Formats: sequence, C-alpha cells, structure tokens
Amino acid sequence: MIDAWLEFCSQNAPALVIAIPLIAAFATPLFSRISEKVRNIWVVLSLLATFRVTATLLHNVLDNGQVVYTLGASVPSLTAPDGFPFRIILQADAMSAFMAIISVSMALIVCIYSFRFMGKKSGLDKYFALLLVMTAGMIGLVTTGDLFSMFVFLELLSVASAAMIAYYSKGESAEAAFKYMVVSSIGALMILFAAGMLYGQYNLLNIAGLAGVIEFTLIDKMALVLLFSAFALKCGAVPLHMWVSDAYGEAPAPVSAFLVVASQAGLYALFRISFTLFGGLPGIATMGWAMIIFGLLSMFVGVTMAIPQKDIKRLMAYHAVSQTGYMLLGVGVGLAVINDMGSLALFGKSAMEGGIFHVINHAMYKGLLFLTAGAIIYRTGTKNLNEMSGLAHTMPLTTIFFIVGALSIAGLPPFNGFASKLMIYESVFLFNPLFAVIAMVVSILTLASFVKVFHSAFMGPKVSKSAKGGEVPLSMWFVMGILAVLIIFFGIFPDVMLDNLVTPAVDALLNQAGYIGGVI
Repeated sequence: MIDAWLEFCSQNAPALVIAIPLIAAFATPLFSRISEKVRNIWVVLSLLATFRVTATLLHNVLDNGQVVYTLGASVPSLTAPDGFPFRIILQADAMSAFMAIISVSMALIVCIYSFRFMGKKSGLDKYFALLLVMTAGMIGLVTTGDLFSMFVFLELLSVASAAMIAYYSKGESAEAAFKYMVVSSIGALMILFAAGMLYGQYNLLNIAGLAGVIEFTLIDKMALVLLFSAFALKCGAVPLHMWVSDAYGEAPAPVSAFLVVASQAGLYALFRISFTLFGGLPGIATMGWAMIIFGLLSMFVGVTMAIPQKDIKRLMAYHAVSQTGYMLLGVGVGLAVINDMGSLALFGKSAMEGGIFHVINHAMYKGLLFLTAGAIIYRTGTKNLNEMSGLAHTMPLTTIFFIVGALSIAGLPPFNGFASKLMIYESVFLFNPLFAVIAMVVSILTLASFVKVFHSAFMGPKVSKSAKGGEVPLSMWFVMGILAVLIIFFGIFPDVMLDNLVTPAVDALLNQAGYIGGVI
C-alpha cells in the first residue's frame, strides 16, 4: 500500500506539488474551527508533504533530465486531433525543480516562525491559508509549461501576496498592498497581451511549442519587450522597483521574507522566456545587455537608497533590490555571450552559475535578515533604528544571526554570499572589468550599511524600548538558526550546492533544444 502510494506521488509529482498546498489552503479555515493547535499542525503537515513531493520531483528531474506532465491526457501532445491547442502541460527541468525546492523550503521556515511571531492576532486562519496559496502560486509559476498558465499562477501569487501585505490593516500596509496590486495588475496585463500576440500568430501557448516555431517577427519582438518588462517589474529590478520598499517594509516580517522568494519566481520567469522561449534567435544578446543594465542599476540604486534609511525593514527592502542586481548581472552576461564560442562561453556559463547560485543564497540570507528584523520588532515594538540600542545585551542569539546574515549579504567569507559573489566577480571581470568593479563597490557599501544597522540596534547602552523582554521564543530563533547554519555550510562547502543543484539548473536553462524536445 505504501509503495503504491509512493509510486503514485512520484508519477504525479508535478501536479501534486501545486495541488497539495492549494487544497490545504481551502481546508485550513475548517481546521482552525477545531482549534489553533490543530490548524498549525495541519499547515505544517501540508507543507512537509509538499516538500516531500517536491524533493521527489527534483530527484526525478535530476535522473531523467526533465519531467513532462499533461493534464487531461497521458501523453504531452500540444494539440487535439482537430489542431486546437487545449491541454495544460506542466514541464519541470532542473531549473524549475531548483526554484520549487527553494519556494517550499522557505514556506516551511516562514510558517514555523509565524506561529509565535503572529501571536494571538485575529484572522490567522486566513493568514496561513494565504501562505499556502502563495506557495502553490510560486510552484505553479516555475513548473508550468505554457504562457497562459504562467499568467494565471502569477495572478494567484500576486493576489495572495497583496492580501498578506495588507494583513495588519493599517493605513501604510493597505497603501503598500494597493500599490503592489496595481503594479502587479499592470504586469499581468502585459503578460496576457504578449501571450495573445503570440497565440494569434502561432495558435500556441505552450512555451516549448512556441520556441520551436517562433520567427522573431516584429510582433514577436513586441511580445518579448512586454514579457521582459513585466517579469523585470515582478522581480523588483530598477527602474521598476517602485513597489518593493513599501511592500517589504509594511508586510509582517515573515511575509517580507517570503516575498523575497516570490520576487525570485518572477526572476525565474524572466530567465525562462529569455533562454527558452526566445533563446538562440538573432539579436537575442541585446536582451542580455538589457539584463546587465537592469542589474547594474538595481545594484547601485538599491544600495544607495538603503544607506540613509531609518526604518530597518525598508533598509532591507532596498538591499533586496540591490541583491537582485547581482543575479541579473550574472545571468545577463551569460545571455549576452551565449552565441559566442570558446572562452567567452566558458566564463559566460560561470557567470550564470554565480547568478543562479546567488538566487538560493539570497533567499537564505535575506530571509534570515528579515526574520531577525521581525525578532527585533517582536521585542521592541519599533522599526525605527533611532529608537533601538543595546539589543545585544538582551537578544544574543538574534545578534549572532544578524551578524551571519549581514556578513553574508556583504559577500564576506566564509558565508554563502561570498561564494556566489566571487563567481560573479571573476566571470564578469573577464566580460567587462568595470562591471566587476561596480559589483565589488556595491558590496562594500552594503557592508557599510549593515555596520550602521548593527551599531544602531545592537551596540551601546540599552534604551527603554530595547530593554523590553529578552530573546525571542524557541520556534522563532530555531528557524533563524537553521538558516544561519545553512548559510555557513554552503559558504564553506559551495560545491555541494553547485554540483547537485546549480550546475544542473544552468545546464537546463541553456538546453533549449532539450526543453522543446520534451514536448514535441
């Protein structure tokens, strides 16, 4: 019986990783009526089940190259007998599975942290239901094989995210949620319009199918611009970052940590359409240069906007923009040289590996930093750095975790941020030394910014607000400790992540023919 169940889960993993959190979300309010404890157990078990199936999907992908799952049919056919395309195809390669495992892992961490952080606030059944919906939206976005489903999952993620941002129901949080919803709606309309343009030409919505027949006409180029702009907006790249500081700054701290991963799902979509849908077409290197420019702007503008901030969460939000720039820079260099040969291709792939490695590193250290900010707010009741002092006296564990996150985001050894940034520095230097210098200067400014935060919040004498209470509850510092240990582990042993997840993800992203062949 157990073997049959495991076989069922393995065969249907692409659908189950979406279905489990989605069904669990609708059931959460029902379990909440029984008791708070039962609801919490239900949510954790649902996320653990999602993690288990996602791990199975990752294993299958690494063994077989990719997994193609057709809803409503046993074979991955693009069209019905009369030629009308109607089937939804889930297609997971190593890049998709890599992003899915990041999403569900952070969902589990955020969930456990939230139990004590959110305390006895009202409406927690809706809070955890929305957390599960966000998880389903992220996983669906990174595993879907067609543009319209990508639009649907992005909308699912956006609506749930907006509701989570507005959870506190204050004026500032409602305003931030409204801004996020407006910006997300604009991005979604751009994606829908681009999908319509491509469907009108090729009678297809499937990404692999479109990639096999796309001709790069003027309409295709217009669709490319719309898709590129929409996904750049969703990942918070400059100059389309206007929503990030408000959304991250006003959302509950664990939600801010999860929004980082939600933004990275938008980053995945940007990489997918760049390398798979339009990859290999004439002039596609121009998109690589656009990605590089967006990356450099994001790095510099993000860090310079972070330095003068007094609100600890807004400061971290601008640093999230800055760190997104490193990912765009690394992958953009790979895209810019993808049609070249020899040494250029070698350092281009290394740049991509650094950028993709930075995705998971950023999820860990930025998630940890937002959770430490939440711990500070939990004990002091303020986000204002000017009202904090001497927290190291009463919150020693949070202090240590903050130091780990701060040194990692600044790119210092032996933390994971150093490992991915060093790969980006070395490979980008071979492409353009000036870009590498800018990246290193941004890291120095990042370190300076977090030194300021550390001095303001943790050093000095205790003030009245900072003196309240002691260390945060066990469940909160436990998950922060897990992230801190992972940050150090992958900083000391980066090859564990590179060899098993990052390199296969980059190879899958570059293998356009393999992605197309999985369906056609």
